[in-house]
Amino acid sequence: MAVVTLKPTGNFDLTVEAEVITPDNFAGKSAQEIGQLLVWQGPKQYPLANYFEVKGDGADTTEETTITIDGDVSRVKRIGEGMTAGKVLVKGSTGMHAGAEMVGGEIIIEGDTDSWAGMEMKGGLLHIKGNTKDHLGSAYRGSWHGMTGGRIVVDGDAVNQVGGGMSGGEIVIGGSVKHFCGIRINGGLIVVKGDAFRTVGAEMTGGTIVVGGTIERFTPGFIQEDTESDIKFDDIECTGEYKKFTGDYAIPQKGKGTMYVSSVNNECL
Repeated sequence: MAVVTLKPTGNFDLTVEAEVITPDNFAGKSAQEIGQLLVWQGPKQYPLANYFEVKGDGADTTEETTITIDGDVSRVKRIGEGMTAGKVLVKGSTGMHAGAEMVGGEIIIEGDTDSWAGMEMKGGLLHIKGNTKDHLGSAYRGSWHGMTGGRIVVDGDAVNQVGGGMSGGEIVIGGSVKHFCGIRINGGLIVVKGDAFRTVGAEMTGGTIVVGGTIERFTPGFIQEDTESDIKFDDIECTGEYKKFTGDYAIPQKGKGTMYVSSVNNECL
């Protein structure tokens, strides 16, 4: 396993778009060659070495290449975008689109991420140890297909439209979410261990959503079918008693999704 270390050194007053930061692009290259890869800042492209000190060469293969970003890169977008294998470790926070469209491999972010993390993700693991913002694992605006595979784990909170339009894969939120979690999903799994504010599962036609905390405003269009305890999805365990709902019956599509809601935290439902 070869490790390429990037230490932020440059001027990030304008955000930098660095989709070149993937094991796919670093494999087979020397540290000097990696430093000459081009990134966007505003309307111009500049070498990666303008913004990072590069140490270490890439491995011969993508699978054996690890990238460690040693510092905060909250002004750097698209880290790990489209990667197919290997590993990226960020010792800080990242900007928007981290892990967007990733196909395989592993990204671990020890801080927070901005919006659109794991957008339209197809495979691999994205683990955010802090918080994230809007559109986690969702579809771009104008697209109906969000995340289709892989797993996203957020130890903290997310904000709006988690998993919008997703049709596969898994999203696990250790904290809470705000509005439109699971909007228009037709497959896959979303588990929120904390609270949700409103419109959970709106327009869903498939897939599964689990909320372990309190839903402040429950979405109209769902019908309670049963009560189940200690539900499990492969290695994802949700202990306690849950009310099982199906919906969203407010839209005409025949397919319906499943929502499990903590009984003890939602006694009024």
